[in-house]
Amino acid sequence: MASFSNWGNDLHSGKRSIPFVGRRKLWLTISLAFVILSVLVPVFRGGFNLGIEFRGGSEFQIADVKDTSAELGQNAIREVLPEAEPRLTPTSDTAVRIQTEQLTDDQMQQAREALVAAYQVENGDVTSSFVGPAWGQDVTEKMARALVIFVALAAIGMALYFRTWKMSVAAMVGLLQVMIVTMGIYSATGFEVTPVAVIGFLTVLSFALYDTVVVFDKIRENTQDFQRNTRQKFSDMVNLGVNQTTVRSINTSVVSVLPVAAILFIGVFVLGAGTLTDIALSLFVGTIIAALSTLFVASPLYSLLRSTEPAVKAQERKVEKTQADARDKGTGNTTTQAKVRSNKSSKKAEARA
Repeated sequence: MASFSNWGNDLHSGKRSIPFVGRRKLWLTISLAFVILSVLVPVFRGGFNLGIEFRGGSEFQIADVKDTSAELGQNAIREVLPEAEPRLTPTSDTAVRIQTEQLTDDQMQQAREALVAAYQVENGDVTSSFVGPAWGQDVTEKMARALVIFVALAAIGMALYFRTWKMSVAAMVGLLQVMIVTMGIYSATGFEVTPVAVIGFLTVLSFALYDTVVVFDKIRENTQDFQRNTRQKFSDMVNLGVNQTTVRSINTSVVSVLPVAAILFIGVFVLGAGTLTDIALSLFVGTIIAALSTLFVASPLYSLLRSTEPAVKAQERKVEKTQADARDKGTGNTTTQAKVRSNKSSKKAEARA
């Protein structure tokens, strides 16, 4: 713990430095590769594993069961409906949820009777419902519209707050990277995308935006009046700002991820609370990616966007010239001191002779 604290103090003081900006091309290239991969994965896997709310279908809730294993419920459905593809999710120690594609009224009655017999429960313990695809499409369109509005308002708000559109663009690119990579992971692993998972995604975007604003605030503080600074280049000031907030970002992310991990790994996998999987998984994956995106995407990208400005170029040339003059002066002083020592040695040798 003490070494981590010392490491954080060194990053804040500049004694140590992680090259977030110095190797920005490497980080941005890796990020772009992940984005392309995340876009291609759904194409080759045939899309996402959408929940019943988006694709429509039939759902059965069975209460007061003694066995929550997937085989019992799925086999009961397949015995009467061989072509059905049921998915069972335990919702508690004594209840399960089974979702299938859209069934007719007769098929739902057959499935209901099969479940009552398989689980040995009363008729009233099995409830069924139906979600039409039109409802799912309507929900999808509204969420997409809400996401576009959220990103647009966030972009305008950041541009006004920081008084530069380049910070806003860098932050929005970071947000899009978080969203695309998170969705790519969902597609690659086959996790189900439900409205609850989407709520988790939007929560993660808010966390990513908050984390980016804190880091950018420090960068803005460091780069104020950067033209007058003759010791540090603009890119070095940006990198120092990111390093000074690295420990804070790590601590915030760890504190955010720990309770989510407890829900995911203990609540879901150990205690069997399957209904928490959607939101816990999206928050767990998204929070980690959001923290990495702020450090390795948004901040380096902001530095890259500013690097072409004439004022930034002039300031960096001035700092390089100052540093070169200092090195030359140091070399000159060293040479002069060496000559003095050599002359003294020669005189002593002549005196001894």
